[in-house]
Amino acid sequence: MRLIDEDGTQLGIKVTDEAREYAYGKNLDLVLVAAQADPPVARVMDYGKYKYEQEQKAKQARKHQSQVQIKEIKLRPKIGVHDYETKKGHVVRFLNQRAKVKVTIMFRGREQQHPERGRDLLLRLAEDVKELGQIESPPLQDGRNMVMVLGPTKNAGVKTDAEGEEIERGEEALQADGQRQAAAPAGDAEPQPREAVREAEAPASR
Repeated sequence: MRLIDEDGTQLGIKVTDEAREYAYGKNLDLVLVAAQADPPVARVMDYGKYKYEQEQKAKQARKHQSQVQIKEIKLRPKIGVHDYETKKGHVVRFLNQRAKVKVTIMFRGREQQHPERGRDLLLRLAEDVKELGQIESPPLQDGRNMVMVLGPTKNAGVKTDAEGEEIERGEEALQADGQRQAAAPAGDAEPQPREAVREAEAPASR
């Protein structure tokens, strides 16, 4: 087999017993890394350490791998103003959650003869939420539907985080005020003995 040292140095072709003896002599393991090669390739290493490092790399990879959520909103070409604002609010909420949004226009009957109305509606929505979402897939006809996909911009979710910090600071301030108010009665009680002294002295002055 072809033997590779722990630092990557090529040690040449060795018989199995010789390679194993070399590895054990360094208090390390002999690991077959390419069994299908001709000749097979083995490496001298601390297998326990190697396995741990591979697990840590896999863990970090999973940690940094973002799970992309896709939400869907459905609209009609002749949607009313109130319903449009409600649907737009949902899109804003989804984008602030760092989710992608699939917006679908559903055409019925003769509405299919005017696909431009659906396209205009989708582009209007994209313009209204452009601070939070950007077009990742432009409006495309899909049978009786027209679909557009929006993805969150770098601004999405920022305002929500800032509001959370502001609320937290406000709660801390209220707690501090409460503590000061709780301590106040002890201070207010101090003048009472002096008031009692003045009242006691008043009859003697007459």
